[in-house]
This record gives sequence, C-alpha cells and structure tokens, in this order.
Amino acid sequence: MTLDRQPQEKRSEVHGIFEKIAGYYDRMNSVMTLGRHGSWCREVATRAAPGRGGHLLDLATGTGAIALQAARKYPATAVTGADFSGEMLRRARTKPGAGAVRWLQADATRLPFGDGSFDAVTEGYLLRNVQDLEGVLREQHRVLKPGGRLVVLETCPPSGLVKPVVTWGVRVIVPLLGQIVARDRSSYSYLESSTLAFASPERVAGVLREIGFQDIGWRKKFFGTNVILWAVKPD
Repeated sequence: MTLDRQPQEKRSEVHGIFEKIAGYYDRMNSVMTLGRHGSWCREVATRAAPGRGGHLLDLATGTGAIALQAARKYPATAVTGADFSGEMLRRARTKPGAGAVRWLQADATRLPFGDGSFDAVTEGYLLRNVQDLEGVLREQHRVLKPGGRLVVLETCPPSGLVKPVVTWGVRVIVPLLGQIVARDRSSYSYLESSTLAFASPERVAGVLREIGFQDIGWRKKFFGTNVILWAVKPD
C-alpha cells in the first residue's frame, strides 16, 4: 500500500499510521466487520485461483491475512506477501504458517518484479490509500501473466437508501471503536475518512476496463461498506 506518487508528507503520514496500528490491526478488522473479515479474505484467496505450481502476489498484505489464506488453500503455489509497512510485515512473519509465504517490503507503485511474474494478484485495502489509482492498477496488470486474475478487497462508499445511516455509522462508530479497542481514535478517523472518500466499485471497474482487464465483477459486503472486485488479464 505504498504511496510513492503522493506528496512526501502525505506518504509519510499514512505510512506512520499503518506502522502505528499494526499491533491491533487484526483485532480492529474483526471488530469493525463483526467477525466477517476472515471469511472475506478466504473468498479473495478462492477467487484468485492461481493454479497448481503457480505464483500469487498479495499486495498491501498487512499482517498477512489474505496471503496466509492463499498459502493454506494452495500449498503448491508460491505466495509472496508485500507491504510498505515493516511493522506489519514483522507481525505477519510471526503467525502460524508464515514460513510458507515470502514476505517482502515493496512499493506498490513500482513493483520489484518482471512483467508477467504472477498467475494471480490479490490485495486488501490498498487502493483507498493511493493517489494514483490507475498507476497502481497498471503495475498489477504488468506483473500478471496473460490469463492471470486480480482480486481486490476494498472499502466501499455507501449508496442507496441506507447511505445516510451507513455514513453516520462509519463516521461515528469507526473512530469510537478505535478509541475503545485500540486507544487510537485519530488513526481510525483517517480510515473512516478514506472509506467515505474512496471510489465506487463502478469507478474502479471502469479504470480496470481502461487498463485492459476483462471479466470484471464485484460483490458488496456488510451493508455495502466493503466490496470484493475481480478481473482477468486477457490471454
């Protein structure tokens, strides 16, 4: 979830937030989603379907939730978990099964991999933290092999009849949970604002289509506040 093309001050601020919240990141994800986060990570890994002997890259891996699910589901696949936060990666390396994953500190805007290196790319909550959405997705398109799959777990701005209620909940409850669970209201105030300001699935799908992805789809989760998107790089 690196932000190289953003102003340095903004990049440093966001990097500092993720370094700070690493110790309670998993707990807060579980609390904020009423325990659903783990099942979403399993769905992302399932949809990636890298194939036996393939290579999967999990970007914005954080503490490794999706990467570890992929490694368990596809033991014959080489899984790489990459993140810009060293503290997140340090905690990922301590988890059961972490030895099955290659952990790497990397910049999502300039991935240190050759063209067509991976059969699948997954990511969790990366795109809302970057300024150059198209540039980051182009990098993922570049490192995917023809026929490779991209699967994205992201927050989703509320819409429809429930928008006022959900917006209120995100603005009030997320920072409050940050204060109660993590003793850190300010970091989760940022996450609340980035959730409400992020692009709709329709917009992300449009960018994916412009880049050259096909077979694009998505499924909203948890009152429309989260979404799983998927796409395929053409053969």
